[in-house]
Amino acid sequence: MGLLVVGSLGLDTVITPFDKIEDALGGSATYISLAASYFSGPVNLVGVVGSDFPKEYMSMLENHSVDLEGLQIIEGGKTFRWTGKYHYDLNVRDTLVTDLNVFEKFDPVIPDKFKKSKYVCLGNIDPELQIKVLDQMENPQYIVCDTMNYWIEGKLDKLKELLKRVHVLIINDSEARLLAHEPNLIKASKKIREMGPETLIIKKGEHGAMLFTDDTIFSAPAYPLEMIYDPTGAGDSFAGGFIGYLFKTRDLSPNNLKCAVIYGSAMASFCVEQFSTKGLEELSYLTIQDRYREFLNLSRINETD
Repeated sequence: MGLLVVGSLGLDTVITPFDKIEDALGGSATYISLAASYFSGPVNLVGVVGSDFPKEYMSMLENHSVDLEGLQIIEGGKTFRWTGKYHYDLNVRDTLVTDLNVFEKFDPVIPDKFKKSKYVCLGNIDPELQIKVLDQMENPQYIVCDTMNYWIEGKLDKLKELLKRVHVLIINDSEARLLAHEPNLIKASKKIREMGPETLIIKKGEHGAMLFTDDTIFSAPAYPLEMIYDPTGAGDSFAGGFIGYLFKTRDLSPNNLKCAVIYGSAMASFCVEQFSTKGLEELSYLTIQDRYREFLNLSRINETD
């Protein structure tokens, strides 16, 4: 059975201090699926778009072994659109426009052949919809989910209901503090894992990512890039690399979780090197392996007497 990814697909307009791109491919399901596709196929995508969604974007996804049987195309509807402007500090951005369009009434329906998927990645969508996805699945083995401050503040009860059913939660440091009501990330991680997920990953942007389990605290560095063109989708690319590697290896041991975090970080580093999904579209597994080894070398030391 393939890997199931559920989330948003959209058309993004992104403005940075260096350039601008309009109606570029975006959405959590898009980035997760593309990043995961390099590790294992097919990737089973469930999402919704309007009839204005460019056919070339669908072809590109299909060429990456992304199965679009679960993609709803609403005739006469418009695809979700987002416009964001980044500051010189690319960790800071302003959302200028959010047009949900067909995504506003998204009702995820899992095709029968996807229901047996053993690995599931729930992109950042309403926790009620994430729960609805899990209700349709037949005994998934490993569930990874993402969320954001909007749902933490607005639908906390449903989010907590969801967290009891997932194995991994991936959030950033500010979201972790908000969810746990705790400024210290070590203490926050313990509180969040008590809500359900046995594994927590806290993304820290240019400072890397941290993995927390019962027995492990692991910190992965960020890749030192001379130029970051577009941070959009980096977190979703991380999630795709993380679950894609685990799906490929079928190894959920603590050490392999650490490897998956490094692969996730590698995919995120490729993502930010170009606008939209361009940094993920022309990779090879060998290129990804090289970047993985470079990550390992960033924090490896040779002890001397």
